[in-house]
Amino acid sequence: MNAKPSSSTLDFDVQRVRADFPLLSRTVHGKPLVYFDNANTSQKPLSVIETVDRHYREHNANVARAVHQLGEEATAAYEGARDKLATLINAGSRNEVVLTSGTTQSMNLVAYSYALPRLQPGDSILTTVMEHHANIVPWQLVATRSGATVKAAPIDERGELIVEKFFEMLTPEVKLACVTHVSNVLGTVNPVREIARECRRRGIPLVVDGSQAVPHRPVDVQALGCDFYAITGHKMLAPTGTGALWARREHLQAMPPFFGGGEMIREVRFDGTTFAEPPHKFEAGTPNIAGFAGVGAAIDYVQSLGYDAIRAWEHALLGYATERLREIPGLRIVGEAADKEPVISFLLEGAQATDLATLLDLEGVAVRSGHHCAHPLMQFFGVPATLRASLAFYNTREEIDAFVAALLKVRKLLL
Repeated sequence: MNAKPSSSTLDFDVQRVRADFPLLSRTVHGKPLVYFDNANTSQKPLSVIETVDRHYREHNANVARAVHQLGEEATAAYEGARDKLATLINAGSRNEVVLTSGTTQSMNLVAYSYALPRLQPGDSILTTVMEHHANIVPWQLVATRSGATVKAAPIDERGELIVEKFFEMLTPEVKLACVTHVSNVLGTVNPVREIARECRRRGIPLVVDGSQAVPHRPVDVQALGCDFYAITGHKMLAPTGTGALWARREHLQAMPPFFGGGEMIREVRFDGTTFAEPPHKFEAGTPNIAGFAGVGAAIDYVQSLGYDAIRAWEHALLGYATERLREIPGLRIVGEAADKEPVISFLLEGAQATDLATLLDLEGVAVRSGHHCAHPLMQFFGVPATLRASLAFYNTREEIDAFVAALLKVRKLLL
């Protein structure tokens, strides 16, 4: 990692970008806010906030249920978000994109609509030790109901998946493989394309948790070669309660609906109901219409900056933050993969992660402490919790300096 500014980062006007995010200008406990909890949720640019506000002021109506002007406008915004998501990840068709409340719902949709009808006693689902609970618990639930088991491929001390071991564990009883694209705790980037290739050779569908990838890097689901890819909107500048599941068309055609109700039907009769075509057969009820209008605005904003500029700036920040943290006595960085996104988990000798986070908050620094919805990963490293600083393109080197200064200050109070 290079902490020195490159030519591409010198062209990135971070102060202009920060002006687009109203919340970044506030103070916390009388101190300027340093927001380093972006892996938890990102802040929202003014264009997203205004789009949501404008929806309720000017376009509020339900989707696909009215021919009046407001209904058409709301439907256009909602379906427009699907189009933009499909383009963002290079889906083969907009009809391969199911709009959901986020990755958790997406994973449960795959678990109950795809996996459960196919699992039998003796079958297995393969995941990894570094997964978020959303990529563990749904598989455990359907495994319990079907008599299948869930097994996890190991990682090494650097926080990297032992890829060869993962491939060895793709044995005939494995009916589904599940892996995160980017670890929410470690920032580790997994070689999804290579994993997908090996899964295809064995006829094993691959589910990818892309929650932490799409905010930081371009994603091409066709090039990756996976079968399912889940996205969470609120981590990529969009409102909460938004997300998507991309799935191969043949899977969506074969999967039964997970939720039943309005808008996912073709015709309802008491002697039987017929369902709409994918993706709508998986979108029962009134969706988060304003939120998805915000998703469209968020994608527009990301594309206006470009992933090349975002990645260059974020990786310069990651390199600088890593160097500065290494200067602190007794600090241990947890997870130092060769390929990672701007997430740093760490421990400070003699100090509890929660105590550190609480005191850092008093200095205006927002970081996450805890298990980060990744209990098995904490167990692997033998710790109950870590402190996590997760960066975004609107963060600055000056904020990193303020964070390190605050960390040194609170360290003196605790040690």
